[in-house]
Amino acid sequence: MTASSSLHTSLIELIYDAASIRRWNDQINPMDFTELDKQSHKMIIAYVLARFEEDQTPGSINWLHLIEGGLFEMLHRIVLTDIKPPIFHKMMAELGNELNDWVCRNLHDKLSQIHGGFEERFRQYFFDHAYSAREKRVLKAAHFLATQWEFNILYKMCPFISGTEQIREQIEDQIEDHYDLLGVQKISLKRKTAGFVELCGQLRFQKRWSQSPRIPVTSVLGHMLVVAALTYFALQDTDACEQRIVNGFWGGLFHDLPEVLTRDITTPVKKSVEKLDELIKKYEKEQMEEKLFPLLPTKWHQDLQYYTEDEFSNRVIIDNKIQTGLTYEQLDREHNIAEHHPIDGEIIRACDNLAAFIEASLSIRHGVTSRHLDEGVDRLIKIYRDKCVGPVDFGQIFRAFMPPTVKTP
Repeated sequence: MTASSSLHTSLIELIYDAASIRRWNDQINPMDFTELDKQSHKMIIAYVLARFEEDQTPGSINWLHLIEGGLFEMLHRIVLTDIKPPIFHKMMAELGNELNDWVCRNLHDKLSQIHGGFEERFRQYFFDHAYSAREKRVLKAAHFLATQWEFNILYKMCPFISGTEQIREQIEDQIEDHYDLLGVQKISLKRKTAGFVELCGQLRFQKRWSQSPRIPVTSVLGHMLVVAALTYFALQDTDACEQRIVNGFWGGLFHDLPEVLTRDITTPVKKSVEKLDELIKKYEKEQMEEKLFPLLPTKWHQDLQYYTEDEFSNRVIIDNKIQTGLTYEQLDREHNIAEHHPIDGEIIRACDNLAAFIEASLSIRHGVTSRHLDEGVDRLIKIYRDKCVGPVDFGQIFRAFMPPTVKTP
C-alpha cells in the first residue's frame, strides 16, 4: 500500500475519535452515548428510509451518494465535535459556508489521500445545495430518528430536568417535517419497522472485547460502521464498480447484525471446538428468520440475507442464485458489473480484523492493556503482517498500528 492509499492512518484515527466524543454530556446519562454509535445507527435507519423510497419510486435513491453523504456528515461532525444542536444549527445558518470551508481545510491532508475524487465530492456536498438533495433529506430524517432513540432513554430517566421538554418537542417537530418520507411514517407508528430500528440500536449496549478493559470503549454498533467505512475506503484503491462499492459498504455495516440476537461470540471461542462456528452460523440464520426478518418487508429479506450470510466470502448473484467462494481475481475480472451484485467478502473480513486490531492497539497505546488484547494483537499481526487483497496492502496498515511496546514478528 502506498503512502497515498485511501486507508490512511490519520483518517482511521479520526474515525475512531468519534468513539470518544460523548453525546448528551450535559444531561443525566444512564450510559455513555458516543458519536460513533449515533452515526452507525443513523446509517442503518437511512438504509431503512431509502429502501421505502425505492419501493415507492424505483431509482429515486442514489445509493453511493447516500453512503458518501453519511461519511461526509460523520467526518464533518467529528471535526466540529460535540456542539449543542441549537448552537450548531445557528452557527451553520449564519456562517455555514465559512465553517464548511474551515472543515474542508482541516480535513484536506486526510481526504486528499482518498482515491476516486472523494475530497472534491466532500466539498460539493456541503457547498452545492442541489447535490444529493434527496439523499441529504433521507440522512437528515435518519439523524433525527437516531437522536430521538437516544433521547427517549434519557427522557424516561429525568423528564423533570429543565429544558428536557423543549428538546423533546424540537426533535418531534424535526421528525414531523420529514413525514413525506414513508419510512418516517412507518417508524413513527412504533410497530414492526420501529422494532427493527430498536433492535439495531441495542447493539450499542454490547461492548467489544467485553472480557477486557479498553480505551476507547467501542460497541458492536460502532464497530459495524467502522468496518463499513474501512471497506468503502479500501475499495477506492481497486477498480470496483459503483454497485460493488455500495454492496461492500452495506455488507460491512450489516456483517454483525445477527449479534443483536446471539451476542458477540469471540473468534477464539468459535474456533475452540470443531464445527462450533458452523453451528453458530446455523443458529444465527434461524434467529434472523424467526425474529428479525418479520419486522421488515418481505422483499427486503433476500438482500439482508445476502449481506449477513457468508459475510466474509466473495460472492455474486447470477440468475437469482448466489455464488460464493470466489477469489478476488475472479470477482475483479469476471463479475465487476452491477448486474452480478458483487460483494468483496474477503476485504470486509480484512477490514473487520483491522478494526479489531486497531481497537486493541489503541487501548495498549493509551496504557490500558490485558492478556486478551495482547493475544489479539499477536494473533492478527501474524495473519496480516504481509497480507494483500488484490491491490490493497493490508499488511502496511496493520504494521502502522502496531503498539510501540509490541515487536512485529
